[in-house]
Amino acid sequence: MIRRITFLVLAATLASLAAMAASPAATAKAEAEATRADAAKADTPGKLDYVLQPSDLIKVQVFQEEDLSREVRISQECSVNLPLIGTVNLTGKTARLAEDLIRSLYERDYLVHPQVNLIVVEYVPRNVFVLGSVGNPGVVLFPREQGLTLLDAISRAGSFNRLADKKRVTLKRVNAANPDGKPDTFTINAEELAKGDTTETWPLQPNDVITVPERIL
Repeated sequence: MIRRITFLVLAATLASLAAMAASPAATAKAEAEATRADAAKADTPGKLDYVLQPSDLIKVQVFQEEDLSREVRISQECSVNLPLIGTVNLTGKTARLAEDLIRSLYERDYLVHPQVNLIVVEYVPRNVFVLGSVGNPGVVLFPREQGLTLLDAISRAGSFNRLADKKRVTLKRVNAANPDGKPDTFTINAEELAKGDTTETWPLQPNDVITVPERIL
């Protein structure tokens, strides 16, 4: 009987020690799985489509590397400065592409298979102007985390009124490359866009100015 009790106590002790030894690995695995799950939840269509803008506030998290995690505001040159990898150019990058870029930079020289998550904490206000023959001319805000097309903006401005000339919509866009400072101007047949007769959608940029003229009666 004494031997049996001793054996049972010894078995229970060994099982307890094994559980303790496995605990850190199990915890790390669970944390990694939770991080992947959170990232998957964050991978909404909005996140995939949203192009980061100057003055956006972003949070960059590197799993199990708290010293590398930062909350930073994107500069007017559309870049951020991060530990070890320095200045990262995010021009034209969506949140997901920026996340992939930062991950690759850390993996190239510093970390083995780093897990990086990028979250937009604060969005800079983005808007366009829709003028002329629409229901409610004025400022139109971009949807959060999403782009905005010409037809979307006109729809948000109350759509075309009955006098609108849909075939001669103009779009003016600031172009810093123009030496004279004049904006680029495009004339767009919105009637073709609405009918789907063209594959062009005319995605807008902040501060674009759309003007819908009246038809000549």
